[in-house]
Amino acid sequence: MGKKARTVYVCDSCGAQSPKWQGQCPDCGSWNTLAESLPVGLRALLSAAPAASRVLSEVGEEAAERRGSGIGELDRVLGGGLVPGSVVLIGGDPGIGKSTLLLQAAANLSMRTTALYVTGEESLGQVGLRARRLQLDMSRLQALAETRIEQILTETERVRPTVLIIDSIQTMFTDALQSAPGAVAQLRETTALLVRFAKNTNTSVFLVGHVTKDGAIAGPRVLEHMVDTVLYFQSDAGSRYRVVRAVKNRFGAANELGVFAMTDNGLKEVRNPSAIFLSRHETEVPGSVVTVASEGSRPLLVEVQGLVDDARGAHPRRIAVGFDTQRLNLLLAVLHRHGGVAIADHDVFVNVVGGVRITETAADLPALLAALSSFRNRALPGKLVVFGEIGLAGEIRPVPFGEERLRAAVQYGFKRAIVPDANTPKKPIDGIEVIPVKRVSDALDAAF
Repeated sequence: MGKKARTVYVCDSCGAQSPKWQGQCPDCGSWNTLAESLPVGLRALLSAAPAASRVLSEVGEEAAERRGSGIGELDRVLGGGLVPGSVVLIGGDPGIGKSTLLLQAAANLSMRTTALYVTGEESLGQVGLRARRLQLDMSRLQALAETRIEQILTETERVRPTVLIIDSIQTMFTDALQSAPGAVAQLRETTALLVRFAKNTNTSVFLVGHVTKDGAIAGPRVLEHMVDTVLYFQSDAGSRYRVVRAVKNRFGAANELGVFAMTDNGLKEVRNPSAIFLSRHETEVPGSVVTVASEGSRPLLVEVQGLVDDARGAHPRRIAVGFDTQRLNLLLAVLHRHGGVAIADHDVFVNVVGGVRITETAADLPALLAALSSFRNRALPGKLVVFGEIGLAGEIRPVPFGEERLRAAVQYGFKRAIVPDANTPKKPIDGIEVIPVKRVSDALDAAF
């Protein structure tokens, strides 16, 4: 046997190489930026056989043929199914359902193709126990308990799976590096090996990733750049509903949303998510406004709630759940300047029902009207839907997919809509009265 290849340490800031780790980079002077990496020679050894270039028009459409996972909401988030050769990174809080969802998908896929489920955190007995609890058909599902990436790739040569699931990437390691599993260098190199494997064999690969306290996937951000799709599991504490959001997708719409309900038999699809995000109040209540959020390829009706109360301390609180708190402060300033309503000495709370987080500006107008409805203790009509962006000059700006939002509202029985003037449909939509507004003052007059 030849001499073992020595690792090198590469500076994340300037790219300089060093034969040993140092606290400070000798080239650029940055501190704690040297990370273990594979030598160039070993990288070439681990890479696949060289490939010849081809004219792009001559490439077939095999990669465009997606594989359905058997779970409709997961396929929706992926953009229509699994693309051969794609690498999907899925992250979320511990216990939120990442392993459960992928085990369900693996069991479904194994009925039509070859799927290999690799666990680095559980024994095969524990995985089998969970699969039986979920009442899954395991008769054709291949499983492997292993953390050494070289052994996993050797097993894939024998099994030749079309779908490979790694649970989780933080437990994997390569013998080429001396650092412990979960270290930055191990994460980067094991992911790179799996990405090369996926592209060379047209295998669809799922990677489960741990998350930090901030909710971001643990490890270097380069992991998210290396993979094709990044999914995040989201859920409110105590809620039985789980939301899977695509924050990056090379083969589909980013920001697509899939909704699941956690049951005794695992995660079940919620095919009509608007129904769970809308509260059914027996009577009209102050502080409640319904809006239509555009999440990926489908409009989603959600309820925005506002509560304005007398401040109990010297500094009034501004708290938003599912909405940007800084944007709430901005909207309250616009309300004071252009609407003539001052609530600076009050506590203001805004909540998006159901654990959904709205990042688009279409929720500006509903959030403002929900807060004002609570402040005046006047309920808005129950069959009213609102959306629109608010500018600092007090104007109501248009939002994308205005007509699609209105048609979605009609399907749920809404009769009136306050929308930006530029989102007024060219042809009237049957079943709904559209009230166009140009300024914040116009919106307040139309609502109250």
